Amino acid sequence: MTEPNIVFARIDNRLVHGQVGNSWVGAVNCNLIVVADDQCAEDKIQQSLMKMTADSAGVGIRFFTLQKTIDVIHKANANQHIFIVCQNPDSMRKLIEGGVPIKAVNVGNMHVKPGKKVYHEAHVYVDDKDLEDFEAMKSKGAEVYIQIAPGDKKYKI
Repeated sequence: MTEPNIVFARIDNRLVHGQVGNSWVGAVNCNLIVVADDQCAEDKIQQSLMKMTADSAGVGIRFFTLQKTIDVIHKANANQHIFIVCQNPDSMRKLIEGGVPIKAVNVGNMHVKPGKKVYHEAHVYVDDKDLEDFEAMKSKGAEVYIQIAPGDKKYKI
């Protein structure tokens, strides 16, 4: 089993959008985005919109369920510089606990919802379960930090 070349892992409830395509792809020097999300893996309309963003950024994109990501990530080609994106902390935690070798987790946009409160940054809202997921990722050796866009202030969690 080879170690995949994961150059970036991000939590963003919007998954792939303009900020990812225009800012993060170039900043992290990836050539493949893996969207690890059970719902998106089945939603062809959502996939087509995200594929347009990836195409405009000049990178490939794959849409996998969480389990498929866990199952196939170690088969990645060494030339693939992988950017993994999940919609929420629970999903990223499942990948890490499933053996995906993620060393750092960038927390991006997590929109406001009932029961969530702002956490360090106006674009990040969390509840107790999110905080528990962050701690679990850290306990597995991953650095977890908030940074909305490249060049923005980083907040270690």
